Amino acid sequence: MLSRLPTRCKHCKERFTAEERGMRIHPACIDDFLAALKAKKERVQERERKAKQRVERAVDRRKREELKRISELIADAQFHFNAFIRERDRQAGHPCISSGRVLNWSGNAVDAGHYRSTGAASHLRFDEDNCHAQSKHDNKWLAGNAVDYRIALIARIGLERVEALENNNQVHKWTRDELIAIKALYVGKLKQLKGAT
Repeated sequence: MLSRLPTRCKHCKERFTAEERGMRIHPACIDDFLAALKAKKERVQERERKAKQRVERAVDRRKREELKRISELIADAQFHFNAFIRERDRQAGHPCISSGRVLNWSGNAVDAGHYRSTGAASHLRFDEDNCHAQSKHDNKWLAGNAVDYRIALIARIGLERVEALENNNQVHKWTRDELIAIKALYVGKLKQLKGAT
């Protein structure tokens, strides 16, 4: 079977004359066609280079994550947990858990304050019942304002759950996998919360 000869220029799409039959490109289009081919090849190479860079960055990020100490992983997980707590309470319209004052969400005046501190009860550092939005003043300068915190916490989650927090004295040693999973969990929960608004 004979192959059909092209009837149009591959570059400009103009019809070939009878003499040009059998060509693929008009002689006048060759320079433009070659320039377009070169540009296309460069775009493909640029896409491949960027894809390779993305893979290398992901590998580097994974390696850096593997080299982190437990304390660094705790800090990472705590950062994302605290961001979730602040957003959860901001969306719920909660005031400061200990003073009852309206919180200033516009700046950096709100902490994720723990009822039982992370120093005294590190096993509760990622317990959502143990952490609520609190003014920096109460959290830092009034040592958490624990008495008023407890009163408001009972009103918010109930006496039974507060006593469960107070009586929970288990010892827990955080593992790398747990901390990485906690960070991922709260990154996801925060995205979900922000997506809901």
